[in-house]
Amino acid sequence: MFHAAKIAAYNFFQKYKHAWVLLYVFIYLPWFAYLEKTVTNHFNVIHMAVDDYIPFNEYFIIQYLLWFRYVAYAVLYFFFKNKSDYYKLCTFLFVGMTVFLIVSTLYPNGHYLRPRTFERDNIFVTMVHWLYTADTPTNLFPSIHVYNSLGVHFAICSNAELRENKRLKTASFLLMTSIILATMFLKQHSVFDVITAIVMAALMYSFVYGKVFVAGRQKAYEKQLHHT
Repeated sequence: MFHAAKIAAYNFFQKYKHAWVLLYVFIYLPWFAYLEKTVTNHFNVIHMAVDDYIPFNEYFIIQYLLWFRYVAYAVLYFFFKNKSDYYKLCTFLFVGMTVFLIVSTLYPNGHYLRPRTFERDNIFVTMVHWLYTADTPTNLFPSIHVYNSLGVHFAICSNAELRENKRLKTASFLLMTSIILATMFLKQHSVFDVITAIVMAALMYSFVYGKVFVAGRQKAYEKQLHHT
């Protein structure tokens, strides 16, 4: 019986040994926590004129918080369903997150966009208060909320099975877009943070999913030729 359990455990670890990639959290979390403690008052202010025209809207707190499930569910799905796409997604996410940490270390940054008072008093404002308490307005760009949301959507659209599910792709796109908007309407990020995240995501996409994109275009072209 002990021998059988030993074999089962061995087979389990062999099957899911790609979990080693997730050890990256033990690099990211301590580094980020250090930045949150050290980058407080003396930082480079991030601001664009367009930021002042974006109104605060507490209702976006729901989409903002959904980001955590959006990213976690995607990583877990590919972890169990598609090892190759799992590695691609993790590469995309973790490289970008490391770039963010390096930028924040070498160029301490923050903003003064958050409202000092709130026009309304409701549960969503209370949730925003909680967010502001837990997350300082520093270490902002490129926005990881924006970058990782794009990464998850790219992974879904690049997966051979999921990209055929139009409803899922639409839902993913809408959630991704609403999360990106949430970062600005909650005054968590400047438009500058969003732009830099999109640029970095575009560069990483060409590196991680470039061949997938080319293959997809080639398949569509051959399909078009077949129907003509």
